[in-house]
Parts: sequence; structure tokens; C-alpha cells
Amino acid sequence: MRKTVGWHAVDAATLQRAPVLRRALRPDDIAVRVDYCGVCGTDLHAVRGYRGERDPVLVPGHEFTGVVTEVGREVAGFDIGDPVAVGNIVDSCGECGMCRAGQENFCGDFPTLTYGGTDRRDGSATLGAYSREYLVRDRFAYHLPDGLDPAGAAPLLCAGITVWEPLCALGVGPGTRVAVVGLGGLGHLAVKLSVALGADTAVVSRTQNKAADAHRLGAREVLVSTDAAEMSAARDRFDVVIDTISVPHDLGPYLRLVALDGTLSQVGYLGPVTVQTTDLLIGRKRLGSAGSGGRPATTALLDFCARHDITADVEVLPSGRVNEALDRLERNDVRYRFVLDLSDLD
Repeated sequence: MRKTVGWHAVDAATLQRAPVLRRALRPDDIAVRVDYCGVCGTDLHAVRGYRGERDPVLVPGHEFTGVVTEVGREVAGFDIGDPVAVGNIVDSCGECGMCRAGQENFCGDFPTLTYGGTDRRDGSATLGAYSREYLVRDRFAYHLPDGLDPAGAAPLLCAGITVWEPLCALGVGPGTRVAVVGLGGLGHLAVKLSVALGADTAVVSRTQNKAADAHRLGAREVLVSTDAAEMSAARDRFDVVIDTISVPHDLGPYLRLVALDGTLSQVGYLGPVTVQTTDLLIGRKRLGSAGSGGRPATTALLDFCARHDITADVEVLPSGRVNEALDRLERNDVRYRFVLDLSDLD
């Protein structure tokens, strides 16, 4: 076993610094010194749902960048000192149709998650990257392109790939009209990527409070979802609507924004939804979703972001302030992603 240090959940409100035990380095593993790790809404939900000693050890963190410090004897694609990025999937069966298609995120045997998952070889629980070292199978680590700020790049591996997949799958590009619902961790990256793909991009928000940010990110307009007249005027206007709202909500108003044969892609809320069939019927509209991404799409995202100088808008905090970050995230007091600097764990 290898010992490092990180942040364990002790109850539903608190993470505390403690030793983290990792497996021994496998032949196809790389060891990564974790430098920056994004704070995702999934982390918040995991911590708030933690029941102490009744649950397995919880170390959150699944979007991170760092540097290779050791490589297994079968690893050929990485060298010590390489900057790398790792996301929320660290293994898959590699054999099902989805894995063969490069969609390991939809693995028929369920992908192994970066934390809260089950290691496919020894059955142990995976522990996340709120720690100074992470061991990962080389197939699920990515070279961090030159020029990408490692702190701002960390959220690309979860928030970024989550919105990148539907944008690409739906063919977003020049001439496409895109609306992004919600300007948060997911939404601000959806705007940046949509604009860089050449789409005419709008933001849908409850108020005009973030209008200046929306325009700075490249959006041409902001629609206020609580303004019935504005929403009515925008009916049937957008080829693609990316809905990033993370809480239960009525999809009807956003489906009505979708143009003929267009798609609403719901990527924020993962629970049950109710849809009026007529909201789909009128205009032959489609309702879809997406989650994370496979290895080819993740590589393509990082390359695209390097070419277009895209990273997340982040507030970097020393990892010792992780509980503050979670509390503020719960209050939506961040624009637009917290990133932890793990160097204070040395």
C-alpha cells in the first residue's frame, strides 16, 4: 500500500485532513501528484449525504490536474514529469459495445468512478483527488496540452466534458442557434464552447444579474426565464438548448424555446422529470441528455480548448479551505468553479 494525505468526510458537514491509503502501483498505472482539483456539485452531494462510520471512507474529487511522478512497467504513453489531467471515470470493462465505440462513460458494466466506485481488480472503494496523490490506469489519464492553465483546466474534465458531448453529438457549429439555460459551473463552459464552435449563443437565466458575464463569455443575448413576454418572443428559436439547471424544474418553458426538429439536452438534473407530450409533439422536438464523456471525446475537448484558449473561470483556494468551498458552493456563491490547490498538503 502507498500512503498519501487528503481530505476525508467525517460527517455530512465536514472534511478533515487524514492519511489516504492507495493501492500499490500496477504495471499499467501512473502515479500523479495532484496539484489542482475542481469542486463539483457531485462532491457536495456526496459529502452532504455521508453518514459517518456507517459509510465507506469518502475522499471526494474527480476533476484534477497534476504531474506524473511514477509509471508502471507496462506504461508507454507517459513519462515522469508529464502534466496530466484526469476526470470522473478511471476504468471500464473495455469490452462492451459502448467501450468499443469509445463511450466508456456508458460502459454496459458501469464505469469505475474516480471516487465512490469499486475497483475492477481488487474490489476496493475508489478514493478521490482531494488528496496529494492519485493512482490511475494509464488509459484514463490525458496529457494536459501546453498552454492550458492547470487550475482552470481541471473543471474541463467533468463540467467541460459534460457539456462538450451534447454540443458535439448535436452537431453544433456555425449557423447553429444555441441557448444555455443556467450560467453556473456547467453553463459558463457550455457558453464558451458553443461560441468557440461558431454557434449563435444565448443564455437563459432567472434574472439579468449575470448579463455582463454572459456577454463577456461570448453570448449575444440573455433571456430572462421569469419574463413571460421575452420567453414567448423566443419560442421555436433555438436548434439546441443545453439545460444545466441542477434542481427539479419544469422543462416545458425550455422545450418551447426549441425550434422545429431541435433538441433540449438536459445535463444538470439527473432525477425524474415529467414532460407534456404536446411540448415535444409541436415542432417534432427531442429531449435528450448526456453525462461525462469517453476517452476520444475527452482528448478532443482538451485539444479544442488548447486551440481556443478555453478554461473554466475559477476561484482557487488552498485545500485547507475545502469546507468553506463546499459551504459557499451550497449557497451558489461562486463564479464559476472552485478549484483546490493541493500543495498545502505537503
